[in-house]
Amino acid sequence: MTDPTSVRAGARRPQRYLPMQILLGFLVIYFLVPFWWVIVNSSKDAPGLFGGGNTLWFTDQIDYLGNLEQLFTYDGGIYLRWILNSTLYAIAGGVGATVLSVMAGYGFAKYRFAARRFSFAVVLGALMVPATALVIPTFIMFSRLGLTNTVWAVILPSLLNPFGVYLMHVYARDAVPDELLDAARVDGAGEIRTFLQIALPLMRPAVVTVLLLSAVASWNNYFLPLAMLSDNRLFPVTVGLGLWQGIASANNSGGTSLWSLIILGSLVSVIPLVIAFFSLQRHWRGGLSVGGLR
Repeated sequence: MTDPTSVRAGARRPQRYLPMQILLGFLVIYFLVPFWWVIVNSSKDAPGLFGGGNTLWFTDQIDYLGNLEQLFTYDGGIYLRWILNSTLYAIAGGVGATVLSVMAGYGFAKYRFAARRFSFAVVLGALMVPATALVIPTFIMFSRLGLTNTVWAVILPSLLNPFGVYLMHVYARDAVPDELLDAARVDGAGEIRTFLQIALPLMRPAVVTVLLLSAVASWNNYFLPLAMLSDNRLFPVTVGLGLWQGIASANNSGGTSLWSLIILGSLVSVIPLVIAFFSLQRHWRGGLSVGGLR
């Protein structure tokens, strides 16, 4: 026979989570409303943007294709060049930073060497330094090397990711058993083979996480390329849209309303990040499932 007290307790239990659900609902609305605003206003022309209508709903004239054509043809198609530049910086910086973070984090976690604690403390200290504080010293150093206004001025600083090193160190320390590495060495596997065939598959969720975070940081980087680059053909999309915003604010767009292009360009620049997230999240689920089975 069912206890009425337990039935009443079970009925009341969902109410405990009601305030949290309300809070999460407000957070969802808070984060989705700006994205919805960009989607809606990307379909409008200048009269639709500044005509005083509802900014959170479409007008009678929805012209995504026309706006896209104007976006990719304005100023000789410079926006497409900016997208390709951002792709180059994100791939080179993301992959390079991930490779260095994986090797450094694994080395700190599984090897004992002189000044290991001091070196790792330096890495932790680098986490406390804002990236913007390093832009001016980095610019001076690259200027003396003659690398400013080149793609290397954006790619090389992006290869250093102290947080990625720390994350890989913590994950490798807990997810890769020392006994498993010792067994591989006893079987005759070298250090490189042990790392590639034993340790690296176990660290896959953390590797994907560092890769995604590094690529997103490189894609969204604004202050570093703004300081390093003077040729607008080398700009990433973030700096390029900032250039257009300055031109639009000064009304020097030559008869073309750049605000529609800026909004649509912002929407287009987000799409690669969304695709990257949804395409890589299966590796998180796969890695966590493997870890659970072990």
